[in-house]
Amino acid sequence: MDLSIIIVNWNTRELLRDCLNTVYKNLGSLKAKILVVDNASSDGSAEMIRREFPDLDLTETGKNLGFAGGNNVALRKATGRYVMLLNTDTLVHGTVLQDAVDWLDRHPQVGVIGPKVLNADGTVQPSCSSFPSLKFLTLQALGITKIPSLDRYRMTGWDRASERRVDVISGAAMFVRRSAMNEVGLLDEAFFFFGEETDWCHRFSHAGWGVVFVPLPDITHFGGGAVKQLNHRRDVMMTEGTTRLHRKHGGMVAGLACFTVLSFHNISRACLWSLVSLTNRKGARDRARHFLSVVADLPKAWPTLSAKGAKS
Repeated sequence: MDLSIIIVNWNTRELLRDCLNTVYKNLGSLKAKILVVDNASSDGSAEMIRREFPDLDLTETGKNLGFAGGNNVALRKATGRYVMLLNTDTLVHGTVLQDAVDWLDRHPQVGVIGPKVLNADGTVQPSCSSFPSLKFLTLQALGITKIPSLDRYRMTGWDRASERRVDVISGAAMFVRRSAMNEVGLLDEAFFFFGEETDWCHRFSHAGWGVVFVPLPDITHFGGGAVKQLNHRRDVMMTEGTTRLHRKHGGMVAGLACFTVLSFHNISRACLWSLVSLTNRKGARDRARHFLSVVADLPKAWPTLSAKGAKS
């Protein structure tokens, strides 16, 4: 088996159908298996899969295991030389699947790669990044990373036209060498929805495996599939996941520092948008309510338990 393609779904039936159609269309000559893990969807996703895609491997978890937990269910079953994590809100184009396998075959020292990912309008999406260090998070909180030439965190000033070693590949479209995964272990299930791919890539790099962006065209990532259903909880979970990441790899002090920076980020946005809302600017009140809700839930964003990497 060349490639095991793993898709975790939670209430994104229509997006999932479109994604699967493009995957099947563009498998080419690959020996591949598609594994879908349904995290207790209530929108008929599982029924749609059984009716329209009876040949793929469907696992219904019975509860929402999160991104890491859902992927691990399929990773334990995957038999491909390579595995691919793919979001439901994506479309696969051309020969990107075959090209990724061919590239990995030629670069045995690389454990993880990410292809070129496009937004819905065809512009390039920043699908890889540096590790979210305290320095980068502080610059982001101060708004400095909005200047592309100064954004070394998300690398928005780079056109993604060249290969480059990076710290993090987005889990929306990520290819992983199975032998590297067997050494490093599975995703850490202490991360429920954010931070898991950053932690995984960090562990691959620490074990000596290359993590590389390769401009293989293309995959479209719409963004906001299951995330749209989270509302303000998205930012709360991002704060929790990033704080957990620093606490795991840097200790309690690093975790506290990260939590402080991210709390400042959210509190400052709540204050700013509350002031802007006084001008009756369109959308300002919604943004103010969003960040005020995030701030109210910040106590829930402190990770109470230390994380340990899951092993296969």
